[in-house]
Amino acid sequence: MSLAGPDANFWRGKRVLLTGHTGFKGAWLALWLQRLGAQVTGLALAPATQPNLFELAGASKGLDHHVVDLRDAEAVARVVRDSRPEVVLHLAAQALVREGYREPVGTWASNVMGTVHLLDALRRHPGTKVAVCVTTDKVYRNHEWPHPYREGDELGGHDPYSASKAACELAIASYRDAFLKEQGLALASARAGNVIGGGDWAADRLLPDAVRAWQDGRALEIRRPEATRPWQHVLEPLAAYLVLAQTLWTDATAAQAWNFGPLPHERATVRTVIDLARTAWPGGQVNYAQRIEGPHEAGWLALDTSLAQTRLGLAPRWNLAESVGRTMRWYRALHEGAQARALCLADLDAWSGVDARAAA
Repeated sequence: MSLAGPDANFWRGKRVLLTGHTGFKGAWLALWLQRLGAQVTGLALAPATQPNLFELAGASKGLDHHVVDLRDAEAVARVVRDSRPEVVLHLAAQALVREGYREPVGTWASNVMGTVHLLDALRRHPGTKVAVCVTTDKVYRNHEWPHPYREGDELGGHDPYSASKAACELAIASYRDAFLKEQGLALASARAGNVIGGGDWAADRLLPDAVRAWQDGRALEIRRPEATRPWQHVLEPLAAYLVLAQTLWTDATAAQAWNFGPLPHERATVRTVIDLARTAWPGGQVNYAQRIEGPHEAGWLALDTSLAQTRLGLAPRWNLAESVGRTMRWYRALHEGAQARALCLADLDAWSGVDARAAA
C-alpha cells in the first residue's frame, strides 16, 4: 500500500499557526513545517525544561515566535488576528498525567479553557480554513478491556489530565457544530498514543527517564512494568496531523475525531519497550517495582486506527523496535557531540525516504 505523507506542494507558503511549538512534539513539527516551506507562527509558553529541543535544534529560526499563555484569551486572539492563519495546528497543553495530579486546576485551565480561547479567537476572526486540535489517546473512559478504543466510544477520564482532554473533545465538537462549520472552517480532533523520539526531556516519561538514569550511571526505576500503551515515534502522529489538515482543506466531511497510533500488534508493555531500549543502550540497569505505586494510571490502552488507515491512507512507517532504536541512538549521538538540529533533520529525511545528500 502506498502510504500517505505530508505534501510540500500543499504546505509551501501556507500561513500556519502552531500552538505548543516550544514543546517536544511542537518543536519537531515546527522543524518539519519549515522544511515543507510553510510560513509558521508559533504560540506557546517558554520551554518547560532545560535542556529542550526547541532551543537545541534552533526551531525558532524562520518562524514568528510568540510567548503567550493560552489562558489569556485576549493575547491568544491578538496572535490569531495578526497572523491570519490558513491552517491551525493546536498542540499546546499541560500534557503530563502526574503533573495533572500535582496541579489539577492549572491542568483544567490550560487544556480546556486554553482550547476554548483558541477556538473562540477563530470564531471572532474568521478566515482560517482548517484546524486540527490534538487531544490524547487517554480521552476514552478506560474499562481495561482487551480491545482497542474506536472514535465513537465513550469519553471519560479518571485523572485530571485525561478528563480535561476528554472535555476538550466536547468543546471542539461544540465549536465546530455551533460556529465554525458555518464559517467554512473544517475542525478535527486528533487522538494520538504515547510518543517517543529524541529531544524529550519532560519528567515522568519512560525513555527520557531512562536516558537520564543511564547517563548518570543509575538504575532506572519502573513503577508499572506491565502497563500497555500504543507507543509510536513522534514523526508518526505529526505526519498524521499534517495529512489530516491536507484532507480537511478539500474534504470537510473529515471534520471529526481521529485515532492515530501504531498497528494493533505493535502495542507493548513498558517492560518490552525498556528491553528494546537496553539493546540500543548496553549496560542500562533497571529496577522493576514489585507492586503498583503512585496515583492511578490506566493499565491497558490501545487505539483502533482503522478509520485513519482506510480514509486517510495512514499507517506507521517505523515499527516499535525501529522507533525505540532511533530514539535511543538520537540521545546517544547528542551526548557524544552531535547537533540536535542535524539529528532531527536526519530522522525527518529517513522517515520521508529522502536521501540526506539530496536534501542538504
